[in-house]
Amino acid sequence: MGWGIRRLVSGRQLGPELLPASQRWPAAAVAAVCVTVTGVLAVSVAHQSRADGLDAAVDARIKAGLRGHHVLLTVLPRLGNPMPVTVLTVVLAVACLATRRWRGAVLAGAAALVSGMLTEWVLKPAVGRLALGWLSFPSGHATNTFALAAICAVLLAGPSRPPLPAVLRSFLALTAIAAAAAVSAAMVALGFHYFSDIIGGAAVGIATVLLTALILDRCRLPAGTRTGDGRTGQADEAGVKAGKPARSWPQL
Repeated sequence: MGWGIRRLVSGRQLGPELLPASQRWPAAAVAAVCVTVTGVLAVSVAHQSRADGLDAAVDARIKAGLRGHHVLLTVLPRLGNPMPVTVLTVVLAVACLATRRWRGAVLAGAAALVSGMLTEWVLKPAVGRLALGWLSFPSGHATNTFALAAICAVLLAGPSRPPLPAVLRSFLALTAIAAAAAVSAAMVALGFHYFSDIIGGAAVGIATVLLTALILDRCRLPAGTRTGDGRTGQADEAGVKAGKPARSWPQL
């Protein structure tokens, strides 16, 4: 995968890393927890078509809280459909391309695509859990929206962040997370998913984004590619061979 990404950006500056070096091990730990949670839930709900004890308790509270809010229950689920998610993903990718944040553009496109394919083509058929006769674990709406929220959080908080006030960036990231939670809650209220489906979908989306960001941050410049401070990828490689670490591309 790293080779393909290097070919994609050959001759261009890769732009700033997505995650600060100090946050890479925590990000890897969060991704590992998400993978573990998804695996445990997948085993516990495999080939079921009913809610377990936790699902029944939480689902009842969500349905009670959203009962009567017909407009929300009509609008919110649509935000997690493939078309709105695709449009938002393209907007994020184009914004990154316009500002020469190549890693951010690849993150937006690759993470959203991989998380969606993993959910719909691999995990749902393998787990075989049903809700209203449809495969439900993990929730595709939760996967899509939480992946987008995680992408926004990475782009707003990392070294590639836009020149916005910290308060505004935090507000935007929290808004994206709240929107993902609202979409997921609406799907539970409508009976299309159980609470554990939502947790599984959120875990898949977040883990995919973090792992993609970690992989992209490990990609070095192709030899001869000029960076923003005038150095080249070839110079970095020469420094590594001489026992000096490359300054611009710290490893995980």
